[in-house]
Amino acid sequence: MTKPNNLLVIMMDELARDGVGCYGGTGITPNIDALAKNGVRFTNAYTPSPICVPARASFQTGRYVFQNGCWSNAQPYSGKIQGWAHRLRAEGVKTVSIGKLHYRSAEDDNGYEEEILPLHVTNGEGWVHGLLRREDATCFDTSGYARDVGCGEDSYTQYDRNVRDESVAWLKRQGEPETDQPWALFVSFLRPHYPLTCPKDALGLYNPDNLPPIRFDGAKAEYRHPVIRAARSYHDFDDHFKDEDARNLARACYFGLCSYVDAMVGQVLAQLAASGLAEDTIIILTSDHGDMNGHRGFWTKMVMYEDAIGIPLIIAGPGLPNGKTCETQASLVDIYPTALQACGISPTSEETGLPGHSLMDLATQESNEERVVYSEYHDGGSITGFSMIRDQRWKYIHYAGFPPQLFDQKPIRSNAWIWAFPPNTPKYGRACWRGCATRLKIPMQSVSAVFPNRPSASLNWAGFLESSPE
Repeated sequence: MTKPNNLLVIMMDELARDGVGCYGGTGITPNIDALAKNGVRFTNAYTPSPICVPARASFQTGRYVFQNGCWSNAQPYSGKIQGWAHRLRAEGVKTVSIGKLHYRSAEDDNGYEEEILPLHVTNGEGWVHGLLRREDATCFDTSGYARDVGCGEDSYTQYDRNVRDESVAWLKRQGEPETDQPWALFVSFLRPHYPLTCPKDALGLYNPDNLPPIRFDGAKAEYRHPVIRAARSYHDFDDHFKDEDARNLARACYFGLCSYVDAMVGQVLAQLAASGLAEDTIIILTSDHGDMNGHRGFWTKMVMYEDAIGIPLIIAGPGLPNGKTCETQASLVDIYPTALQACGISPTSEETGLPGHSLMDLATQESNEERVVYSEYHDGGSITGFSMIRDQRWKYIHYAGFPPQLFDQKPIRSNAWIWAFPPNTPKYGRACWRGCATRLKIPMQSVSAVFPNRPSASLNWAGFLESSPE
């Protein structure tokens, strides 16, 4: 059993890798970068779902969406499935959350002894309209996205200040008394989630006219795919920008909000050190999902492209390497076993069967190219459910009842390519899914449901034979 440590988990909302400097992104994030220099940065970390509620349920339970049943933003986590916070609390660890949870209600037992400034889904129901899954935007008005862009203050930025202040105060109090009780603190910020209203100082770090260009503006070839076309029609945020200057300002505001929340992360970590707690604390920093930020004609998340599903993930603390990058695929489902190991708790037989692996182990091992992670989406704008499986080279996106996509990620640093399956070769797609499903411990009957015996045309999408970097 590992010596018990304290655990500090810091989560942002909608923070893409492109918003973090140490990931090679445009965002100016000196505090997150400094944490990476003192710890391990996972370069291939993914969300279990590119939308808040399902992602956060997987983060808490250590189970993928299809395993925990929190399919959409209208099916929130209610504490009925044991999460890592429940498990730690049962073993005598003090568990506290500060900030956004996005579960059903503070009236539920979500595993925390105390929820400070909890933000849960509206009326315990969440985004019910998303369940209609229409192809158009008749039940989802996106016009406010482009309208609420620019320099200023709003309730989200003030909420994050309050989260910061409460977190700093809690860590200061925790450092005062002498106690042997280990603790686990979950600090959860709202930013850089839209609205893209950015405080002046943070926005001033960026010149909207000097940002890296949007990648594949419009991505017209891909809109021929019926599922992507439907998603683009529903999530039509881009149509409300009047010109490129407006888009550039929105992107600058997003990056400004990344810098804004980074400053707050720095203040929380500074208090951890000032309280004399840093040497005994495992720190995990991550996001629930990413943000497209205009690429491929999409904004926010809710698709399976790298900007939406790729997340920053950093772990630091006693016994962990400094300044290391780990290329092994990782996921938010890995937080559960990591929390157990950080606090010196041996997993039960049921817990060893969960899909996650401790980040503390992954961080100290050689890169594992064969590990597979999984993501899925079943919410607004999806005319069918879709899933992603990813190992170090290949990313396969399955659209139930529609043609799939296969991405070769190996040359991502120069030129990545999208490949269609060759004509009349559905067996390759089925074998790819089946092999990955085996490593994911997905029952074979689920694979059969994904790939029924149907005409090969369902796996032949000739529209992506041209080069198109991911």
